Amino acid sequence: MSKKAVVIGAGIGGMASAIRLAHLGFETSVYESNAEPGGKVNSKHFGSYRFDMGPSVFTEPHLVDELLSINGVSNCDFEYQKLSISCNYFFDDGTRVALPHGPEKVAEVLHKDLGEDKNKVLRFLNKLRRNYEAVYPVFISASLHRFTQWMNVGIFRAISRIPKYGLLRSMDAVNRAQFKNPKTAQIFNRFATYNGSNPYEAPGMLNIIAHLELNIGPYIPKGGMVSISNHLFEQAKSMGVKFYFKQAVNEILHNNKRIEGVRIANQKIDADVVISNMDVHNTYKKLLNGFDGPQKILSQEKSSSAIVFYWGIKKKFPGLDVHNIFFSNEYENEFQKMFKEHELSDDPTIYIHISSKVEKQDAPEYGENWFVMVNAPINKGQDWEIMRKQLRQNILLKLSRILKEDIESLIEIEEYTDPSRLEQMYTGMHGSIYGNSSNSKMSAFYRHPNFSNQLKGLYFSGVTVHPGGGIPLAINSAKIIEKCLKRDFNLV
Repeated sequence: MSKKAVVIGAGIGGMASAIRLAHLGFETSVYESNAEPGGKVNSKHFGSYRFDMGPSVFTEPHLVDELLSINGVSNCDFEYQKLSISCNYFFDDGTRVALPHGPEKVAEVLHKDLGEDKNKVLRFLNKLRRNYEAVYPVFISASLHRFTQWMNVGIFRAISRIPKYGLLRSMDAVNRAQFKNPKTAQIFNRFATYNGSNPYEAPGMLNIIAHLELNIGPYIPKGGMVSISNHLFEQAKSMGVKFYFKQAVNEILHNNKRIEGVRIANQKIDADVVISNMDVHNTYKKLLNGFDGPQKILSQEKSSSAIVFYWGIKKKFPGLDVHNIFFSNEYENEFQKMFKEHELSDDPTIYIHISSKVEKQDAPEYGENWFVMVNAPINKGQDWEIMRKQLRQNILLKLSRILKEDIESLIEIEEYTDPSRLEQMYTGMHGSIYGNSSNSKMSAFYRHPNFSNQLKGLYFSGVTVHPGGGIPLAINSAKIIEKCLKRDFNLV
């Protein structure tokens, strides 16, 4: 008789887990409280504009390809292209840096636009590449919490590079020491926000995030980011995975330290394995009666949240690209406000994603779809209506000044989301996007494991557990679970 598995949540980590469960022979069902798959990676149309509602940066597409060809051959049409410009950076003094990808090109632009020494940039980017390659097999694609997984040939390489990771200094300290122009340090600092952290506190180790975008380069899927969700959904269904939408799991059932299944309303669903793709904090709080979880991990500072405006702009802006950053002139103060005071800066850093630059059908011929995001504090009961309206005005003032256009007059369609809405839609603790932040020397390594030490058959996937935030790491969490399952259920 085949073993049964239940996955809680149809986010990227949940669907990746379901695919791997099905590949191992589990009869797999996925229960999702929302009406569609993908979690935060979903899409909506507002008028004649289409928007990806959540993550917008796509790196390491081979991880998706691997899932779509897990049976040895891919029968799908998942397509993507590499972007020539990784991101456009705008500074208050009028400086603009259109940063490409590839070490030589990045070094050339940083030398030309910001006066950096090309050889120093190349050495730094090479160090990030080597750091990433060293930690990948022992940290990113393996469990730190199981000796048998990380004790592989790569462990010696990873250990030998410890002095080069910048574990004892903040990202900002590492980057200010490396570059002579504060603007260059600011560009590298911003990669801390990719897992909702503060570069003035997070360890220099997190600089490896820049490797994927600057050394290799970002991609965009054909059809937008939601194409990732759609293809994983179809792949899972083709492998026999059953999906149940608008059905929230109310409880994870267990007995004698073993998983028995889940409860949905008054119905018990039997299962040998349960994988929670739900925020790990709320998994314990809402679904696991009698288990408090590892409090030292769960009580850590939470990652940032976000406020996003979805604007249909009735004009084209040739000076903008797919990814654009308008930096705050008081960058450190912005993080102080966010993490210490739980407030928004009056001078926010603004990120604008415009998929219609590549996906022409995402906006009318005359316009562009602007995904306008500002990193925000988690929900502590603030008056988000007032804060959002003030932020909107600050954004419009900043963008209108830098782009020399009255942006408000160009907004044809407008929607928004904020930390309160994010908390309701995706059950992230207080609206945090990535669970715990990495705002301490070891917190990047100190995330909840992908399995339970208390209940056999219970596993955890997604951005709130090891190895961390972002689509690639969520996919890797499923790969780690597969390794655990093979050992736990003698499937090797």
